[in-house]
Amino acid sequence: MGIDPSAVNKVYDIPFLPVAFFKTQSVRTGSWTPAATFESSGTTGMVTSRHEVKDLDLYKMSFTAAFQRAYGPVHEWCIIGLLPAYLERSNSSLVVMVDELIKASGHPDSGTYLYDHEALYAVLQRLEQKGQKTLLIGVTFALLDFAEKYAMRLKHTVIMETGGMKGRRKEITRAELHATLTSRLGVSAIHAEYGMTELLSQAYSSGNGLFRCPLDEGAGPERRRPARRQRERRRDRQYHRPGQHLVLLFYRNR
Repeated sequence: MGIDPSAVNKVYDIPFLPVAFFKTQSVRTGSWTPAATFESSGTTGMVTSRHEVKDLDLYKMSFTAAFQRAYGPVHEWCIIGLLPAYLERSNSSLVVMVDELIKASGHPDSGTYLYDHEALYAVLQRLEQKGQKTLLIGVTFALLDFAEKYAMRLKHTVIMETGGMKGRRKEITRAELHATLTSRLGVSAIHAEYGMTELLSQAYSSGNGLFRCPLDEGAGPERRRPARRQRERRRDRQYHRPGQHLVLLFYRNR
């Protein structure tokens, strides 16, 4: 890119790393064996992004801290994942996140579901009767499938969509999606989680498609879908050792 590393004196001197490199290159610093390799979701034949992670504990600390800043202590929640398509493939960072949050919640009814909507309906009813604070996090098409079968009036449950029809249903707008889910499930707003395979951070929305990055210091007001021009400031043990070059990744809007 024509940049002399010795001439880099501030963050903004570092060129942007094209996010497409995660589809064509092994993006890492140093020589090490990945503890995990996350892959982005995609339709058949699509080239997916691959993120090699040296230390999974870094990812776990990141998503746990972000969740708790946004929603409070995880042990206060019953966390239920409705993630077909993701659970049916390996190397999903979303599945790792939800699975670890389920374990951290410690609630006996926390767990994941594929297509057993009847069992999901029964457990949600039971949790509602107990007044248990519950998070149902699901991929878009699965939440719609469930809501079409079972109308509910949920007072103690947060519905959180992670986006994506994954080729299972006709694409609709976020406004149409949220209108359907709020009407069928009896909630006032639909929350959302946004993450990228190429990043270890998340953004959350409590409604209207406005997102906040909980770990972004001085994040300011909520904004529409998080910009890819989001700095990675991971000066941590995964990417940086004394005496090594520090690589900061930047993403431009495309």
